[in-house]
Amino acid sequence: MADQSLLSESVLGWSIFTFILLVILAFCWVYIRKFQSRQESEVVSTITAICALAIALITSALLPVDIFLVSFMKHPNGTYKEWAANNETRGQIEDTVLYGYYTLYSIILFCVFLWIPFVYFYYEERDDDNVNKCSVRMHLSSSTHSHVACLDSVLMNSNFIQIIQVRLAHLLLSLSNFNGLPALSFSISTLTLIGMLAVITYTAYGMSVLPLNLIKGTRSVAYERLENTEDIDDVEHQIEKLKTKCKDGRPLSSRDRNNLQELEGKLQVLQRRGRHLEIAERNCCTKVGSALRPFKILLGIFFILVALLFTVALFISNLDKALHSAGISSGFIVFGTNLTNPLNELLLALQPVFPLDYILITVITMYFVVTSMAGIRNMGIWFFWIRLYKIRPKKTRPQALLFLCMILLLIVLHTSYMIYSLAPQYVMYGSQKYLVQMPSAGPTSGNATFGTTRICDADAPEDQCTVTRSYLFLHKFWFFSTIYYFGNWAFIVAFLIGLVVSCCRGKKSVIEGEVEADDSDLSDDEYVH
Repeated sequence: MADQSLLSESVLGWSIFTFILLVILAFCWVYIRKFQSRQESEVVSTITAICALAIALITSALLPVDIFLVSFMKHPNGTYKEWAANNETRGQIEDTVLYGYYTLYSIILFCVFLWIPFVYFYYEERDDDNVNKCSVRMHLSSSTHSHVACLDSVLMNSNFIQIIQVRLAHLLLSLSNFNGLPALSFSISTLTLIGMLAVITYTAYGMSVLPLNLIKGTRSVAYERLENTEDIDDVEHQIEKLKTKCKDGRPLSSRDRNNLQELEGKLQVLQRRGRHLEIAERNCCTKVGSALRPFKILLGIFFILVALLFTVALFISNLDKALHSAGISSGFIVFGTNLTNPLNELLLALQPVFPLDYILITVITMYFVVTSMAGIRNMGIWFFWIRLYKIRPKKTRPQALLFLCMILLLIVLHTSYMIYSLAPQYVMYGSQKYLVQMPSAGPTSGNATFGTTRICDADAPEDQCTVTRSYLFLHKFWFFSTIYYFGNWAFIVAFLIGLVVSCCRGKKSVIEGEVEADDSDLSDDEYVH
């Protein structure tokens, strides 16, 4: 009966996983197609962007699955279920989750270091019609695999080949015994540092700009059209005024010619804005958006409350580490919680009502991904102070989409540590409980004892509580934990700054991002037809 129950639960789990996978792929396809430029679309870059975004979302969903599996092994009374009572069975499940982390994290490393750069430079070279295929391949090799040439020259030495073979055999043996976890953890933690910078830059801003944009809404289309018409009349009047200076045959001065050229460029942008505003006024989506305005306000209020809850929980967690940890030398690691963390307490309070706590941890994970996507869309892609690409509906270049997906992959790597900082005890043990034998009170009880249940924490016996596999990746090296600790403080500061900036900014235009000065007139064709 236990085997049949386990089999039915496995079939149900695989069915749910397949459904979630199909939903993720459908969402990725719609999202990429929504922002992809219709004029510069390319099959290889589109497929790469969709797959990379899907990998990011699937990886982000691994943490809730990890927490669910370790919690699902035990009954609410703290005893192991019949199928999980055997240590070997529990080990197989833990190994399966560990293999999942190995696989997905390895795919992320492959995407970030090889696949996405290769497709990026491949598309860059295809943009140049004067470059033949041979030179494309040569440039791709030099751009994405410049280190391969050095490696090949070293591999020419037969002694080195033997060393590599021995090392590879040792690595495979270590991985088979699960001793390769520190090596992979070090590689992932190193890459996660870049993800931490992306989280501080994009996720912190997205957590403020997304809810406030929903609350404030967009400007009135009719008012924008009237304002745009007045601007057009004003610019046309200035152009006519400059042109009257040369009616008698006298040439314009260089200053007037520059002003005339700037005004004509501004007039073209205003005319394109007018066409887009006219289309937006007739668009049914604009009317539906106006009808859903109360729902957007409620959703924005909910998002801002969630953002404030996350910030408070993160502040308390960092404060707890500052007060009760051994300091920098220990990576500010604290076992358990010494201060009341609202998010951690909320997750523990939802445990008795299955599956509210798992739904909440899944929502938290996806919330970080959604706000990160919102932050990247509103800020664009920057390299220090240089703006590389803009993320705009139907006008985003393939290179920008590839960068967006790469940034999301890096953000997902850091998301697990962020969620651990928000709810450390729950992320470490889930909803597990264990039995504790307590002596009976009373003069006639003698040596009698009774069992009581406690929530798993750092004081629990090792054989009574199973630690999530994600926790093993987070605390292998103290110096990474130290950097992440200070990164959390930087995240809080960045969020507060983004909140102030978002509050000070006015309402967005209904055609925000659709019209820019560097757009060509041909880019309007996709809206007109």
